[in-house]
This record gives sequence, C-alpha cells and structure tokens, in this order.
Amino acid sequence: MCRLLLVKSSSPFDTAPHLRQFAYIAQHSKEYQGHGWGCGVLRNGEWQLYKTISPIWEDDVERFGSTTLLIAHARSAFQNQGIVVENNMPFFDGRYMFIFNGELRGVRLRMAGRTGAEKLFALIKKAQDSGDMAEAIRRTAELLQKRSRYIRAMNLIITDGSRAYVQTFFNEDSEYFTLRMKQEGPLLVVCSESYPDESGWRALTNRTVEVF
Repeated sequence: MCRLLLVKSSSPFDTAPHLRQFAYIAQHSKEYQGHGWGCGVLRNGEWQLYKTISPIWEDDVERFGSTTLLIAHARSAFQNQGIVVENNMPFFDGRYMFIFNGELRGVRLRMAGRTGAEKLFALIKKAQDSGDMAEAIRRTAELLQKRSRYIRAMNLIITDGSRAYVQTFFNEDSEYFTLRMKQEGPLLVVCSESYPDESGWRALTNRTVEVF
C-alpha cells in the first residue's frame, strides 16, 4: 500500500517542506513504502516528472523548487514484485497525472496495462466519454465493485494541472486508508496522513470523489 500527496495553490509555494513531511510519513509508515517514489511538478504550464526506485527518505527532496501544483507518490509494491521505475507513479498520459493507493482482488475485467494501478487509470479514462472526470471515477468505482471479489481500498488522485480529483474508497483499516486534507488560504494539501505535529487537518469522507 502506497502513500499519496497533492499540494495545490493559486500562488507559488516551495515544494521542499511538503516533500520532507511526505518522506517522514513514508519512512515511518506501518507498511514499507521504500519501493521507489515519484512526483510531478507543474511549472509554467508544463509538467516535470521525476521517478526513482530509491526510497524517498534517501533521496534529495530539496531539488524541485517552487510550483503551484505538486503531486507525489511513495510506493509499496504488491507482494514486493515489479520493482522497476516504469511501474512507479505518477503515471502521465500527456494530459492527466495519476496516483493510486489500494488493492483490488479478483477483478473480472480485461484492462490494458502492466500493473493494477495502470489498468485502473486506463479504465477511468475509458469511462470518461462525457468529459466529466469526477463522474468517470464514480462510474469506474461502481463497475469495479460489481466485477471484483473484494476491494480493500481504491484511493486515487488525478489532475490535469487545473483541477484535481480525489477519491477515497476503502473497506477496512480506516486509520490507514483515510485521506486527509488541510486548507490554509490559497494552499490546499491532500495526503495519506496528516503532517506530523500539525493541526487543522480533516478526514475526507469514505466513498466520495472531491474536486479541488
């Protein structure tokens, strides 16, 4: 199970303090989050994408500068398999950045992709016929509930650089899987855990999609 981070603001912010907090969360998680990490940084309307199979807490997170949108993912590979940089998130298709945390068992669907997360991303985009990404995420969740033996969790964040779509969905271990958010003026943070020693965070409601 992985850890997710989104930071979004109408004015530039320094990514380093957020990535330091995210690295601490990943390193001290009850599940190992050291199978690599990645981030997307939006700068002048263009995404800069970074991925590595090194743990985030062993990497230099000071290098990414300022931005108005940061998305990051620390990976815990399912059954310690497929530990290659190509399987690391964020996934980027030229329009959308995608990160995921969860586990689906016994899925009875044919989907393109190497990993479960990549297949989920493809399925959501296929459902986006109407152009409404939030509705596509909801429809995909409904479909997978019908076509899966069990969904442990299906948390995800998708962003096109303007809007961010956040789904919280889990059937167990609410403390671990509940996404949290904090708003301070123009700065929004959504993370798998509250930053240590910070107040003002609220839990996102399970089985919902929020648009920021």
